[in-house]
Amino acid sequence: MISIRILDTPEEMKEVEDLQRLVWPDCETDVIPVHLLVTAAHNGGLVLGAYQDDKMVGMLFGFAGLYYTPDGPRPKHCSHQMGVHPNARNSGVGFALKRAQWQMIRQQGLDRITWTYDPLLSRNGHLNIGQLGAVCNTYMREVYGEMRDGLNVGLASDRFQVDWWINTRRVEGYLGERKHPALTMVDIEEAACQNLYPVGLRDGFIRPAGPLASPQGNLLVAEIPADFLKLKAADFELAKEWRVFSREVFETSFSAGYLVTDFIYDTSRDRPRSFYLLTYGEATL
Repeated sequence: MISIRILDTPEEMKEVEDLQRLVWPDCETDVIPVHLLVTAAHNGGLVLGAYQDDKMVGMLFGFAGLYYTPDGPRPKHCSHQMGVHPNARNSGVGFALKRAQWQMIRQQGLDRITWTYDPLLSRNGHLNIGQLGAVCNTYMREVYGEMRDGLNVGLASDRFQVDWWINTRRVEGYLGERKHPALTMVDIEEAACQNLYPVGLRDGFIRPAGPLASPQGNLLVAEIPADFLKLKAADFELAKEWRVFSREVFETSFSAGYLVTDFIYDTSRDRPRSFYLLTYGEATL
């Protein structure tokens, strides 16, 4: 049983510090320190801990921010960091933390939460887009510069910035009592989505096997590696190829008016496969 707690004491923040070192190893300078976590929690920010048998297995940290519109600046919540203990991954901890964040930030009177993540990480795409109902039409190159932690070292720090419109019927459909049904490959095939590029296999890992097609129609589908970290460990040159190619895919699609609206993780066939679904325009919001 996972329990979520709002954290605000130095003792609790020390647990958050320690968990960060497990999740993002080998880069002490990237650990958010106790004093900053406490200050943020006492001044409109949010620090959550996920516990299992009184042991912290997940953390989430965010703070108030601004975004800019033609009518001037508006408030939002910036969700900066979420981490799950390596032994508790794929157990619902991340979803429980984000659902608690959704509940808390709505009580602050805000309607938008943003955060960044690596679009090539299938697990994150499945959670952020496929389970939470966030959307994305913003691709950011090298947003953090050179990163030195064990998960990111050696690759350009390109990221999606996702928008989570927390008061919409769309998000309510993902997090409310009547759950949004998960899309499957059958749905994609029946909808006749445009496949943006073919993929082939190299030593058991997929690779882009053809040029990017010109985006057309209402629905696009883009396949990414099902386990990018495993691919990166086995074939670093292929990982770099995927970074450069996927940058072209999403920058081209976003500039043509598409946004990422769903994620499919398919395990029904000979190998796991991961796909982004992109929709033309913003009608889905």
